[in-house]
This record gives sequence, C-alpha cells and structure tokens, in this order.
Amino acid sequence: MEPVLNLSSGPHIRTRWNTQNIMLAVAAALLPTAVVGVINHGLHAFFVILVSVVTAVGTEFLWDKLTHKGPTWLDGSALITGLVLALTLSPSVPLYLPVIGAFFAIFVAKLCFGGLGKNFVNPAIAGRIFLLLSFGKAMSTFAVDGVSSATPVSSLISGKTVNVSQMFLGTSPGVIGNSVAAVLAGGMILWALGLIHGEICFSVLGGFSLIILLFGGQGFDMPFLLAHLCGGGVVMGAFFMATDYITSPISRLGKLLYGLMIGVLGGIFRLYGTQSDSFSYSIIIGNLFTPFFDMYIIQQPYSYRVRALRKRRIMAGRRPFWKKIPKAVVALGVITLAAGVALSSVFSMTKENIEEQKRLASEKAYRAVCPAAVHFEHVPEIDQVIADLEGEPFDPAFGRVYINDAMVGRTDSGAVAGYVVSVTTADGNDGDISLALGIQPDGTVYGISFTELNETPGMGMYAGEPAFMNQFAGKNVTRFELTKNGAMKENEIDAISGATVTSDAVTNAVNAGLGFYLEAMKGVQ
Repeated sequence: MEPVLNLSSGPHIRTRWNTQNIMLAVAAALLPTAVVGVINHGLHAFFVILVSVVTAVGTEFLWDKLTHKGPTWLDGSALITGLVLALTLSPSVPLYLPVIGAFFAIFVAKLCFGGLGKNFVNPAIAGRIFLLLSFGKAMSTFAVDGVSSATPVSSLISGKTVNVSQMFLGTSPGVIGNSVAAVLAGGMILWALGLIHGEICFSVLGGFSLIILLFGGQGFDMPFLLAHLCGGGVVMGAFFMATDYITSPISRLGKLLYGLMIGVLGGIFRLYGTQSDSFSYSIIIGNLFTPFFDMYIIQQPYSYRVRALRKRRIMAGRRPFWKKIPKAVVALGVITLAAGVALSSVFSMTKENIEEQKRLASEKAYRAVCPAAVHFEHVPEIDQVIADLEGEPFDPAFGRVYINDAMVGRTDSGAVAGYVVSVTTADGNDGDISLALGIQPDGTVYGISFTELNETPGMGMYAGEPAFMNQFAGKNVTRFELTKNGAMKENEIDAISGATVTSDAVTNAVNAGLGFYLEAMKGVQ
C-alpha cells in the first residue's frame, strides 16, 4: 500500500518543537519551583500538587474516552494546567480544593470550549479564580510551621516592612510556588530556548513596575518595588501564565501591548484593589482582549509582496530612528506618560487629604467607642509592645489578627477615661475587617466600631448592625465565646445566621483587642 500523504498549503515550518515537547519543557522548567515549594512548605504541599495534576490529567483522559477522541491527555497540556494551578494555591488548602479547581480548569475552561487551542482564557487561571470566588477564606489562609500568618504582600499593603530575601527564596508565607528565584530560573530558561516571548514577560514586569513606582507612594524606592515584584505571583504570571500560546496575541506588537496591559492592571489592582493577591484577574482580562489585538495588529504574511517589502526595508534603514517606531507605540507611550503624570500629580495633591481623612475616620471611631474621652494620646510603653510584634499576628489563638494602634483616652482633667485598641483581622469571609474596641478603666467593654467591613451584603454585613455589635457592650470578660444556639452567658456572642465566618472573625478580633489590653494597657495611667 502506498503511504498516505498529507497535502496542505504553505508555509511549511519544520521544527523539533511539537506540542508535547513544549509542554514537557515547561513542566521541567516548573519542576524546580515545585521542589522548592515542597521543601519550604512541607509534605502537604506535595499532595496538593499531586492531587491537582492527577485530577487535571484524569479529567481529560475520561473526556477522551467518553467522546471517543484521540488521546489528547498525552500532549502534556493538562499536566501543565494541574501543575500551574497547584503552584498558585496555599500549601495549607484542603485537598478537595485542587480537585475542584483542576476539574473546573480542564472541563469547563478548556474542554467545554473545544479543547486545546480553542479555550479563550488560561484554564489554570480560570480554575484559580473560581476557587478564589467560591472558597475565599481557605484560599487566603497561609501557614508557616502550622501557624497562620499574613502574606508579605498583605503586610506590605498595610504599611509593614517585609523581608525581600525570604520572598525571593520562597520561605515566607504564600502559595506553594512563591519562590521567585526558582520561577525566574525556569522562566529564563524557557525564554532562552525561545519557547516563551520576551515581549510578554518583560512588558508585564515593566508595566507593573511603572504603576508601583508612580503611584505606590514611595517614589523610586527599589526595595519597595522589589517587594511588590516578588509577591503576589507577579513573576509566575509574567513567565508561565501570560505567555500561554493559546490566550496571548500573535504579533510582536500585540504581545507587547498585551503584556503592558496585564502589568498596568496588575499594578492598579495591587495598589487600589481589595485583595492583595489579584494578579490573576489582570491576566484573565488580558486573555479576553487577545482577539482584539489579533484583529487590529496583523503580522506581515509570508511571501507578501517580496520586492516591495525589500524596498521598504532598504528605505527604512535610511530613515531616522524615531521614524521607525510604530505610530501605535508612540501614541500609547504619549497617552501613558500623560496619564501617569496627571494621575501622579493628583495623587501627590490629594495624599495629605487622604491621610487626614483616614485620621479623622479613626478618631471618629475612637470617640464612638470611648465617648467619655475628650482626647486620645499615645503611650511610649504601649507603642513599643506594638512595635515588638513586628507586624505579626498578636496571638495565633485568635487567627490572623493584627494590632494597628492603641491609645489612652483622657478627660479634660487628664484622668483616664478609657482605652482604645484598633485591630484588623484577615480572616473575614471577603477580606480584611478592621474595628476599634473601647474599654473602660475597669475593663468593661464600651463597644466596637468598624472602620473596614466589606462582607457579603445581607449576610456578613449584618456584623455592622447594632443587634450584633451591642452584644459586646457592657461586658466585663477576658474572652468572648461564639455560639450558634443563642447567647445565654455574659461572655457568649450569638453568631449571625448564615455568616459564621464573619461572626467568628469579629469575635476573634475583639478577643485579641481584649488580650492586648490585659497584656499591655491595663492599669496604665
């Protein structure tokens, strides 16, 4: 029998890199990150990776069997999806989360749209965002040596200092693949092999850096910039997510603009968003704009008007350098520069007003919880106790609760009217919850006042209603207990129906404030 030949139109490109080889190369580049993640975060991180990869590959394998398609699970794309998803998860997540996330990534974001090459968003990022929206608390809980702690980015946004070296090596709290050194090493190897495009990687990092430097409020502070670059999955996103072949533009200019868009959005989300780990959202938005870039930025077709093209290149060599720059790039640069200068000016002019408004809001909350005080003052001994915490949670028994400030309220005569403690818990269902706790000189709770509450409307937001807040007022206890069966004792707090997570977070925040009062403020005159 004569061999079967495939007849196809040109151009015909011959290369040793096929889909399977590329995916295996990417997996090899991610292997150091996975190994470092397991070493730094423990055996549970290994099981998270294993479960995610097995679920992703298994889902595509079952799909191939049910639909009688070829063995597409062997091309390695499902392996990469499971591996990338696992590296973006907390090392302490329960094992059912990587199962759900990997299944959603492969089945919904990839197979339901036709499989590899037809998905319009990166499956791994889609799976991660699905988990963030559905299991916010579990996805935002990070532990080192079994102790829950805030990620460096959360601390950085809160104005606390962070250890950039730990962030670079991956020994700080964060996701499994938070070792920037390992991610960067693997990414640079792929770039050197030509498997990922530098226009995307470096424009993402450049756009992100530009926003942080212009609007981060620290000026040209390199340690501050490096801390932001090393946290929140920026480097992982730039080298292993934004560069996905299917969901990124084809043309070089399109790749550059696509990368800049992701970097700029990532910087804006980092500085002004409600979640510290929001870089995934900027990448998926970039994915959605890829068809737009491919529609309006078209590559030069092969063999298109060869003579005219040669002449044009010869003439281009005689033109001044500035005339060689595409008009779109010039226009984008001018617009970006003008917008940056304008926004930076507005930020500079309003920065003091913003800080003043924050101070007035805090003072208003203090007066609400300590009405007998005429003015509030700092006490050096109390401030030193806060400084000694070094931005860490006050007591792991209360979860991720941080002491922001503590002041003594005084009357006109200078007598102690009460004490105020400002605390923030990162264990809310939809983000941080901050409140001021007022305590009378004898230890009785004046009350609480929220300075930040962004919980679910109709559920967690009921924490800001008097029916819940007033449960703490007038109680002289050392610790409150949350109950779902109605408060029967003085120290019991009745949880909000359907919002146990929020209720528990607020109760722990109040308990931490009471604990700080008993440890550092009680008896201070």
